Amino acid sequence: MNVILLEPEEVSPEGEVTLTGPRARHVLDVLNAGPGQMVRVGMLNGSLGSAVVTASTDRGVSLRCAFTSERPSRPRVDLLLALPRPKVLRRLWAQLAALGVGQIILTNAERVERNYFDTHVLSEACYRPLLIEGLQQARDTWLPGVSIHKQFRILVEDDLTAFFPSGHRLVAHPGSVTTDMRLAGIGSSERILLAVGPEGGWNAFELNLLKAHGFLAFDLGGRTLRTDTACIALVALVHSALRESERSSGSDSI
Repeated sequence: MNVILLEPEEVSPEGEVTLTGPRARHVLDVLNAGPGQMVRVGMLNGSLGSAVVTASTDRGVSLRCAFTSERPSRPRVDLLLALPRPKVLRRLWAQLAALGVGQIILTNAERVERNYFDTHVLSEACYRPLLIEGLQQARDTWLPGVSIHKQFRILVEDDLTAFFPSGHRLVAHPGSVTTDMRLAGIGSSERILLAVGPEGGWNAFELNLLKAHGFLAFDLGGRTLRTDTACIALVALVHSALRESERSSGSDSI
């Protein structure tokens, strides 16, 4: 953990909180922080700050927190992801949060097995701690939004605008004509929606539907990648391209 994230209801009006479980063990066993020492904290979906250890026992650690006005900006990249295999998705939750995504929109596709939607990995009780794990690694506080859609066509035609009302839409698909993501000149506040298909890619109908609703198709290259590898590579590339675009345009936004 590079920051210890706290739920708003955990912290008293005076800024005091008592930690147990993995967070307490991290303070005691990894940070070796005892009474009087400082640790980095953050409020989930809120500001970063610091906390002084006021007491520690085998059962828990008490902190007194002070939060600053420093609040990480919401990641500008959203992800539309064809539901991968449950064990792959479980690996992805923390990594996507660490890389920085504003929301994760999970969808059906022809090459998605229907029983994938029955997995416990889609339950909030499973994915929320993993997302928080990724945020603590990256020193971020923005918890990605998660939505699940079993009907691809309805999502794209009717519902997607509510989740992504404006910005640039990109779809990664092997064999696309262009490898240019065309991010140069994107404004400092504009968002990117990145669509990543299932193992084997989108079918022709799905790809054409995405294109008809404003997605620019691009090719990552000649190598065939697993879904989790492709997701990580693509999100990282889009973030890198956004930073390069901002530098080229002279923007101060990060």
